Amino acid sequence: MAGFNTYSFTDINATISHSSYGSYTIQGEGIGDINIAKLTDRTVHDVAADGTIMVSKIGGNNGNVTINAQQTSTLHNFLQGMFNYLWSAATDEWAQVSLTVVAPKMQKTFYCTGGAFVKEPDEPFQSQGQRVAWGILFADIQRLPI
Repeated sequence: MAGFNTYSFTDINATISHSSYGSYTIQGEGIGDINIAKLTDRTVHDVAADGTIMVSKIGGNNGNVTINAQQTSTLHNFLQGMFNYLWSAATDEWAQVSLTVVAPKMQKTFYCTGGAFVKEPDEPFQSQGQRVAWGILFADIQRLPI
């Protein structure tokens, strides 16, 4: 008999927060998806004139998180409010967004700190409601087993 696994986004919990603005727990409502992407290449090769390869191991846990929210959702409204607050707040508050994503069935937890919004997202207006993509750059993303 073949084995199988199941997946459900509703099993995943995420919390986005800022110490001065507050936090929002994401449990499936109003969200399309969350994508976590590391941005730093961990290896670079330098090739000498004689063909010798020097391999560099590069540290860095920075990355990008994209949260796609329904344009009428409370999640989108929270993110818009946080962006507006941070844009007018003192500069030292700008890169203080944090995000925790817990996927217990996959035994993974992501801790994202030092976050700042890439830009205010594009706002679609059509006959059918759409999703709004919020991009946040994080200085540190740690992927840990639960």
